[in-house]
Amino acid sequence: MHALRILLACTLTLWLTLAGAQAQDFVPVPALSAHVIDQAGMLTPQQRSNLDNVLKEYETRSGSQIAVLLVSSTAPEAIEQYGIRVADAWKLGRKGVDDGVILLVAKDNDKALRRLRIEAGRGIQGTVTDAQSKRILQDVIAPYFRQNDYYGGLAAAISALTTLMDQEHLPAPAGKPAAEDGFSGWLPILFLLFMFAAIIYQRSRSSFKYGPRGRTAGMILGSGGLGGLGGFGAGGGFERHSGGGGFSGGGGGFDGGGASGDW
Repeated sequence: MHALRILLACTLTLWLTLAGAQAQDFVPVPALSAHVIDQAGMLTPQQRSNLDNVLKEYETRSGSQIAVLLVSSTAPEAIEQYGIRVADAWKLGRKGVDDGVILLVAKDNDKALRRLRIEAGRGIQGTVTDAQSKRILQDVIAPYFRQNDYYGGLAAAISALTTLMDQEHLPAPAGKPAAEDGFSGWLPILFLLFMFAAIIYQRSRSSFKYGPRGRTAGMILGSGGLGGLGGFGAGGGFERHSGGGGFSGGGGGFDGGGASGDW
């Protein structure tokens, strides 16, 4: 029995040693510094900037986050395992909405490890389904990549993903501009303008009926009313997403939804 325990302990120690050594060989997950991170040299700086700007604007408009990660290889891990580590580290998408997407490309992976992957957050899997993700990989990206047109494939994939995500009817982004909220945002201001105009008109009529004292009262009320209206209109603002210092995930969750593919 003692010898068996020693054998089990030695086996466990050896397994932990090998697992630790293998973990050290895993490809590290890069810091989330931009919407498009190209560690494989698949894009020119201008192409990367173009895609990055498109994804920034989409995040500003919708609140959802999409990121593209291009690496040379995920070996010894399959792209699915590496994608899970990226999703856990980046936490794309809004917390509680879970509307993040990661488009992962491992250019030099062996075909057994797969070279394409879409990780879809929990909140958008109603439209960015596993089947739709597979279709984007096979029918949208792959034909471009087979012609070495990586920029064209990524641009087409981003267009397909945003089209699907817009069908999900997700919550509007925080701090959305009032102009985008429709005519209703102007109703309080128009109501106040109407009330002040009616009061001033009534006072101006009274000034002719009751003499100079009525005219003075009307002028004072008009001046105070306009000043108050100016203060009312000076309220909140909207700060657009800035790409100056990178960006961070919003705490969104993933559960392995998505698909893998090749070209």
